[in-house]
Amino acid sequence: MTAASVADYRELARRRLPRFLFDYIDGGSYAEVTLARNVADLERVALRQRVLRDVSAIDLSTTLFGDRLAMPVALAPVGLAGMNARRGETQAVRAAEAAGIPFSLSTVGACGIGEVAAAASKPFWFQLYMVKDRGFVRAMLAQAREAGCRTLLFTVDLPVPGSRYRDARSGLNNPGFGGAVQRIGQALAHPGWAWDVGVHGRPHTLGNVAPLLKGRKAIGDFFEWMRTNFDASATWKDIELIRAEWEGPLVVKGILDPDDAREAVANGANGIVVSNHGGRQLDGALSSARALPSIADAVGDELTILADGGVRSGLDVVRMLALGASGVLIGRPWVYALATAGEAGVRRMLKLIEAEMRVAMALTGVTRVEQIDRSIIA
Repeated sequence: MTAASVADYRELARRRLPRFLFDYIDGGSYAEVTLARNVADLERVALRQRVLRDVSAIDLSTTLFGDRLAMPVALAPVGLAGMNARRGETQAVRAAEAAGIPFSLSTVGACGIGEVAAAASKPFWFQLYMVKDRGFVRAMLAQAREAGCRTLLFTVDLPVPGSRYRDARSGLNNPGFGGAVQRIGQALAHPGWAWDVGVHGRPHTLGNVAPLLKGRKAIGDFFEWMRTNFDASATWKDIELIRAEWEGPLVVKGILDPDDAREAVANGANGIVVSNHGGRQLDGALSSARALPSIADAVGDELTILADGGVRSGLDVVRMLALGASGVLIGRPWVYALATAGEAGVRRMLKLIEAEMRVAMALTGVTRVEQIDRSIIA
């Protein structure tokens, strides 16, 4: 099967990956209502088709946080992404660089900051969670600075992990013997993945978090640690700690409400990501597409607005820009492509996104990213 769309990469990833990994990428919380809304609400954004507008020269480039990008897209931080292909985050950062866009490394990626920095030739973005151990937070910020990271994504919508039924059913978040047996059985049923990642993709640890796990290496141990160490007491005041350690652009990720967007402005954020964590936290929450316009109206002149959630094509990127975003993070699509064909898969997927953006812009009569606004929405 030749992948002609993100949906094709999803199907190929489903075939290749053990169930516990595919369901972790693909799933959301509870009944996955918000996960479905993210996709459906974005699809419902109808665009105005325009004709005879001279769209012979289309420019996708833009500037975000002082960096010139080939298109207004970044690879979103995704936990455990590196388990989907051998040392996956190192492959993804190279693909992002080839496409001229940023890669965002998750605090809970399989590869640590140092390993990704060694694979990269340009600065990448780093995503931070607030955990109870503030020493760990400071250490992560120091490592990110030393690695040359210039932009920090501070994720604020995970004070407690969402309840994800698929992860319980697949055995992913079970630290016991039964969960291990489930995962091993699923891995053996997918020999391509087992050989590439299970055998040759070691070490199977979360590079940044490994010191806190104190020798525990099972995936189930990580979920147990996450349930007890993510800090539910964190408030806006904790941004002071981050600002004391971080001089670069600070982007608050996980905003769905205009009042929270105003708080981000008041606390010195340079940007926000309108996001519901890919439908993986509060099920029943607004989709990103529904939340974005009112947030753009509230703070769009005061900081840079990014958005994620439900983006499955370059057409969706254009829709998010029209709704008020200056840039778009894509998560599941790049991990599907990574699982399918590693770095080459991510490169091809980004070429699809670029081509689809060009078509969408041409048929809506715009030639530059800054021309994309609500005037192209029907």
